[in-house]
Amino acid sequence: MPSARDPAPIDLRQHHGVETPEHVEVRLELAGVGSRMAAAVLDSIIIYLSLLAITLVAGQVWGGGFGSAGSWFLALLILLVYGVIWGYFAAFEAWNGGRTLGKQALGIRVVMDTGQRVTTGAAVVRNLVRMLDCYFPFLPIVPAMLLMFVNKSNKRLGDMAAGTIVVRDRPTDWALGAVPAPVDKEEPVETGPPELSDDEFRLLDRFLGRLNDLDAVVQVRITQELAKRFEGRIPRRTHDAQAYLVQVFAEEQQKRRGRFATRARTGVGAGTAGRTTVTAERFLAKKREGWEAFRTLASRMERSGIGALRGDEIPTFAARYREVAADLARAHTYGLDQRVIEYLERVVSAGHNALYRARGKQVSHLGRYVMRDFPAAVVQSWAYVLLAFTIFIVPAGVGYVLIRERPALAEEIVNPVFVERAEQAAASQAEGRTYAQADEEVRPVAAARIMTNNIQISFFAFLGGLTCGLVTIWLLFSNGMMMGTVFGVFKNYNALSFLTTFVAPHGVLELTAIFISAGAGFRLAHAIIAPGDRMRRDALVVEGRIAVLMIGAVVTLLLIAGAIEGLFSTSDAPAAIKYVVSALTAVFLALYLVSGWIGLREARAAGR
Repeated sequence: MPSARDPAPIDLRQHHGVETPEHVEVRLELAGVGSRMAAAVLDSIIIYLSLLAITLVAGQVWGGGFGSAGSWFLALLILLVYGVIWGYFAAFEAWNGGRTLGKQALGIRVVMDTGQRVTTGAAVVRNLVRMLDCYFPFLPIVPAMLLMFVNKSNKRLGDMAAGTIVVRDRPTDWALGAVPAPVDKEEPVETGPPELSDDEFRLLDRFLGRLNDLDAVVQVRITQELAKRFEGRIPRRTHDAQAYLVQVFAEEQQKRRGRFATRARTGVGAGTAGRTTVTAERFLAKKREGWEAFRTLASRMERSGIGALRGDEIPTFAARYREVAADLARAHTYGLDQRVIEYLERVVSAGHNALYRARGKQVSHLGRYVMRDFPAAVVQSWAYVLLAFTIFIVPAGVGYVLIRERPALAEEIVNPVFVERAEQAAASQAEGRTYAQADEEVRPVAAARIMTNNIQISFFAFLGGLTCGLVTIWLLFSNGMMMGTVFGVFKNYNALSFLTTFVAPHGVLELTAIFISAGAGFRLAHAIIAPGDRMRRDALVVEGRIAVLMIGAVVTLLLIAGAIEGLFSTSDAPAAIKYVVSALTAVFLALYLVSGWIGLREARAAGR
């Protein structure tokens, strides 16, 4: 072990400090850009190999002549492909402790800024934003790398939006091992004689060691009494009484290791002075067995959750956690070996994650998420959704009126494909055929492609909020204008009913989902532009949690709409039945939002 004369080794590692509720700082070592890029490469290889396997299976099915069953299976494979592309990172990070397979191989993981286990919502947000900062057109990965280089916590845009960091993952089976006791190889520094008596020093030592076990009122009372007792002899340089006592204890500790302190206390006995110089060694020897036992338990709880404990074991676990957290603070004061401090930080972090994850909101069942939490976020954000609807419907109306009043403009501002389809629609209508009528065997595949395409568009409308809403506004405006002009063209060819018969069954849910996704994007934009009395970073995290629930509602509605569009809208069902289905989807949507309103009221009543 280097002596005090030797220069301290240069530590180039980056750390993120987290203060626990017990007012103990735990330092988490940040993962570097290199390890994160290497993990991303491994994950990309895994994704590509998975997609290759799915593609080979799909090719066999498509060429195998399996008929209708093969079409359904192929549709499921299409959904699986997009599920892998969109869901790989979010699913592994949410359900595998913040680790994808690549991160696990590189020994890194995603955690919240607070050091706690990454939440499902945060994992979804950071990986939705991955589409923007990692798959940026023409410059993939570059925006993410630039942000990680300039951000002190190595955060990319997704981490900023979700409130997460990527840290080195200390193995859960790492033991303390043999740590050499510190040895003074220099003559003690002359710091003057001790200011406190032995009894006072022991009293202060015991009080600081048991500080977190005391009731808050008792803590304050004793802290103030001890501060008043000592400040007459030792000047007080801080208004914080607890910080003052910690400072007094550290200075007294140093004085009792000095040669002058030993000479001054010969009348008390040299044995007492000798015992003072080995306080840290005695502390380590006394505590290490208890630390090891708690480390084993905390590591298990970090993996399985505190729910694995019996009800009567939870208070004991909490008390042991507070004791180890206090030991970490004392280890800093005693100046223990850095390996001991890092070990205790890992143990405290594991205990903190297990304990406070249990104290948080209980995980909802999937059914409650879909039927209550998702629509509740939509109801809570009704103003943003209404804004999105307005930005879409106004240009749609303008475009429709413009084409109706000046039909010649269709050749200049409307895609020729839609003009051609309007001409074909007029001819098809005369022959009694419905719009976009597809063969029965093709419909499941069409439904899967429609679902994935609409979901992808919704994701980009959501991500546009990170551009202060500019991209979201443009998507709403341009698509609204396009829809209005297309409807105008079909009306000019007297084929509007031909188009509406196709759009009606799925259009209510599909358009509503687009408005909700844009509303979620506007929540993010509002957090960036006008965070209020919150820090912009904190506002983005809070609004992002609500926005990701809204995206859950979007996916739910689009899956239903895509199934209707691919399987029913393209069929030859009578127009009357299609309009009935459209009315039923409107009723379902109303009931869905009412369920969200009830869920929102319940959450507010419960103070969540």
